Amino acid sequence: MAARELSRLSVRDNLFLSVYWFSRNFLWGTLITVVIQVDILRFVAAGAKAAYLALVLAVGAATAMVVQPVAGALSDRWPGKGGRRAPFLLVGTLGTCGALLAMGYAPDLSWYLAGFVLVQLFSNVAGGAYNGLIPDVVPPEQRGTASGYMGIMLVLGAIAGLVGARFFFHPAHPQGFYWILAAVQLAGMALTVAGVSEPRGIAPSRQRWGDFWRSFWISPRRYPDFAWLFFTRLLVMLGFYTVLDFLAYYLRDVLHVAAYKNTTADVMLAAMLAATGASFLAGVVSDRWGRKSLVAGVGILMGITALAFALGDSLALTFLLGLLFGVGYGAYTSVDWALAIDVLPARAAAAKDMGIWSIAETLPQVVAAALGGGIVLALGYRSLFALTFFWFVLGSVFIWRIRGSR
Repeated sequence: MAARELSRLSVRDNLFLSVYWFSRNFLWGTLITVVIQVDILRFVAAGAKAAYLALVLAVGAATAMVVQPVAGALSDRWPGKGGRRAPFLLVGTLGTCGALLAMGYAPDLSWYLAGFVLVQLFSNVAGGAYNGLIPDVVPPEQRGTASGYMGIMLVLGAIAGLVGARFFFHPAHPQGFYWILAAVQLAGMALTVAGVSEPRGIAPSRQRWGDFWRSFWISPRRYPDFAWLFFTRLLVMLGFYTVLDFLAYYLRDVLHVAAYKNTTADVMLAAMLAATGASFLAGVVSDRWGRKSLVAGVGILMGITALAFALGDSLALTFLLGLLFGVGYGAYTSVDWALAIDVLPARAAAAKDMGIWSIAETLPQVVAAALGGGIVLALGYRSLFALTFFWFVLGSVFIWRIRGSR
């Protein structure tokens, strides 16, 4: 099916298509930001928390980096009558739920780490296939709008997850919140699978296995726009995850906030509330006015707020900067996604290519955790956050090297 033959999506279509983003960010916006940072103290001494946090996040992100593009590519080849993507969403989500419960009931750090690796594995089986749904069903003239719905669902998912963590995640007995995380994954998956009709006429890829593995190399010379998009997102996400991974410890050890768990959730909640309107508005506007200037502008905004964050010394300022950071994050998330769809090398391999693009988000999680842990030990949290300014700015400047999108 050619892209021009796709029907315009209604509001209902967009909501069902995007609701699984809500579930995914309910999980990831909460698990990385609050739950793991606090829950890991069940197993390690407070003085060793940063090093062990870096280990857990790095191993989990490395798993995601491999699994998501492979799962996406397999879904591109899937010949099932129920669609290319739905079987992977079902199996991946069920596996994610089981792995979350394994984390909640883990008796020691090794079991906890194993559970988290399995969460990353199964969640990215589902996510790798899900990445292909927007290119499969959205006509080109609605990509920004569909990405706006995606952005608002991501933000609402993060808000709901943070509110849930604020009131239902109890460090002394965390298992109940892991059940909540699992239930939300199931609900979002069921709504998307039931509400989205995968288009007919997109033939599954029929590559030989040798060609299949070689297809994971996307030549920067042949597809320079995709290469520049990958590189710029990698830089911006390196800045984003550096801030995200160490926010709770910054509040605890630098600003000396006693109730740092709840305060971390509150700061992130403020940021996500600010991101809600920005994500949808930016996506819709990008369909009319272009994407590159928006992506560059909000990336620089995040850089400036991160630098101010490193220099600040009050909790009130932290909340204000969190609001500004949220505006940048919300707009960036939706518009950069639409920009990615604009420059995909091949629509028939959309999930595989989007999975490769997603490495630009998962690889920074590995680097941010490992690099951040070392910088904190050597130079402190303020130096770590100041460094993110350069990642954000470089990621914003190089976006102008993309030629195939406005």
